[in-house]
Parts: sequence; C-alpha cells; structure tokens
Amino acid sequence: MKKNIILIGGMVLAILFSNIGSFIRDGQALDDLRDSVLRLHILAESDSDYDQNLKLKVRDALLESGILDASENLEQAEKTARENLPEIIGIAENTLRKNGCNLSVSAEITEMDFDERVYGNITMPAGNYKALRIKIGSASGHNWWCVMYPPLCLPAACDVEENKDTMAVFFSEKEIDIVRKPKKYKVKFAIWDKLKSVFS
Repeated sequence: MKKNIILIGGMVLAILFSNIGSFIRDGQALDDLRDSVLRLHILAESDSDYDQNLKLKVRDALLESGILDASENLEQAEKTARENLPEIIGIAENTLRKNGCNLSVSAEITEMDFDERVYGNITMPAGNYKALRIKIGSASGHNWWCVMYPPLCLPAACDVEENKDTMAVFFSEKEIDIVRKPKKYKVKFAIWDKLKSVFS
C-alpha cells in the first residue's frame, strides 16, 4: 500500500513538473515573439473619413518605400528605422501634401503596449512591443498597426499577410503556433504575464 502511494505521488509530481516545464517554455516563446518584431503604428489626426483615409495613404506610402526591406534582423530593422526617421517623416508629409493636407507628422521608435489584434489567421498577442510610431497632426484619431518587421504588412489589400515562407524564416514553430492558435494559450499567457509583473 505504501509503495502504491509513493508511486502515485511520484507520478503526480512528474505530471506537475512536466506542466510547469511546458508553461515556462510557452511563456518564453511568447516573450521571444514580442522581442522579435517591430510594429508599425499610425495615428490619424481625427476619426473623420477624410483623416482616416489620409492615414491609410500614409500607410501605403511607407510600406511601398521598402525602407526596412534589407534588414536581416530586428536590431538592424530598428537601427534602419531610427536612422531614417527624417525620411519616414518626409514620405508621410509628402503623401499628405499630395492629398491637399498641410498637417505635420512626427515619428519615433518606442516601446508600447498593444491589445491583442486579429487579422485573418494571424493573432498578435497583447503585450509590450517595439514600434515605429507615426503621429499625424494631433494624432487624436483611431490608429492602424501591423508588423513592419518581419515583413508581414501589405499595403492597401489587407493588413497582415500569412506568408508561410516568411513566417517560417522569422518565427519558430512555437511562435507560429501562438499566432495561429491564440485561444490555446490565452489563459496560460495571462498567468505568465501576471507572474512576471509580480516578480519583476
């Protein structure tokens, strides 16, 4: 009887440790995902149809410029974006001028919190990410975002492209699973972030 209790206790501990290991690995994969992308975040002057349309024109011009196309990793993408902030502002302002708008534009590389965002089969988990943030005028309107690096943005047609080749190059299998099956990880990641906030 005592041997059976010890055996059962050992099995329970093994299961617990196995789950803890999985929990930690998944949490680290979430952190790796957050630390491997540069988001593009554009804020419109207002929520009027006119200003929101201008925001999308700025988006298209920035994505079509290919400023980050040659970047091989996040550090290089961030460095390139930071060094080209004047050019980025210039592209945005020129786009506005062509459309009869004289608003000013500001741009910065920053870290900011994003809510969970879903586009097609891709879900970017909520959390803190590095972002190229573009503000048009007073930046009082709704925002638009995508993943600028790795290159998952598409101008005009849709917001995020699920390109399997691009995903495979830039993300691990676990990270791809996270963005494709968010419900599977939702509770686990909420606990992970809470524990990190307590111990940080």
